[in-house]
This record gives sequence, structure tokens and C-alpha cells, in this order.
Amino acid sequence: MDIDNKLSKIKLAVFDVDGVLTDGKLYFNDQGIEHKAFDVRDGLGIKLLMDSDVEVAIITGRKSQASRARLFENLGIRHYYEGKLDKLSTLHSVVEGMDLSMSEVLYMGDDLIDLSVMLAVGVSVAVDDAVEEVKEVADIISSKKGGCGAVREVCEKILSTKGYWNKVIAQFKKGKKYTN
Repeated sequence: MDIDNKLSKIKLAVFDVDGVLTDGKLYFNDQGIEHKAFDVRDGLGIKLLMDSDVEVAIITGRKSQASRARLFENLGIRHYYEGKLDKLSTLHSVVEGMDLSMSEVLYMGDDLIDLSVMLAVGVSVAVDDAVEEVKEVADIISSKKGGCGAVREVCEKILSTKGYWNKVIAQFKKGKKYTN
């Protein structure tokens, strides 16, 4: 089955955080408080997916108030799972709860912890600066690095393949308002 056909069947897009939605660097101030940078274009891409027929989930190995604030509280991603080192078991629970099959899931990762999930889903995506082992198993490798619009690129590809992208553009030309 070609990649466009696989993408057209996606009902759940799952993203890692560090190295995918961020550049993978961890920033701490003198008080030990963590800071992260997120690309606002990625945020809009996620919101556009959530407005279509694609659910969005986050599965991350680390717990982070910065990630939680951006993704769960700010963007409103309901399926937010942090501190999950066994990402595959977490994903199986999510998929089962949504009554989906793994073939209807896209997962985007960057590092070794993502390998088992990437091998189990319908479409696996690696960011441009992912480790080689992840790139080797990916169906798609983004042209952008993690934290630099890679997620937006994938969101647009999903929306385009499903026939939504032109509708999205038309809405914005009419003045649709979004906060991202």
C-alpha cells in the first residue's frame, strides 16, 4: 500500500515531545526550572488536525510542566501521557480505548525509545535529525528538524492526503481565527 493511501486512513496522530515538538535540548534556569521552546506552526498544525477527523495524542517518556502547559493546557490535547517509558503499551491502551486499529495510527519520533512504537503503527515518521536507527524504520522522514516545524509538515501532509488542506486554506482566506 502506498504512503498516501496509508495516510488517508489515519485517525490518530501521536507525537513524542523532546526532539519532535522541541529541539530535544533541555534548558534549566538557576532555580532548576525547565524551559522548552515549541514552534507555534506545529501548534497550529495540531489544532487543524484536531478540527478534522484526526485525534491527536502525546506520549512522552519525560514528565515536564513546560510540556504539559503547552500541549495539554494551551493546545487542549486531551490524550496526553507523560512519564511513559513503555510507549508501546501506552499506545495499545489508547488505541483500544478509541476502538481503532494500529494501522489507523501515525507516530512521529526521533530516538531509540520510539522504535517499538514506530514498528507497530500504520505510518511511522522520523524528524530530519532523528537517530539513524529511527530513520531506517520510518515510512516518512520530515524535511525539518524536531522543534522546527517538522510536526506541522506532517500535519499538512495528513490534511492534504485526506482532502482537507484546500478547505483549511479557504477558511483562513475568509478570516478564520486561531490561537496557536
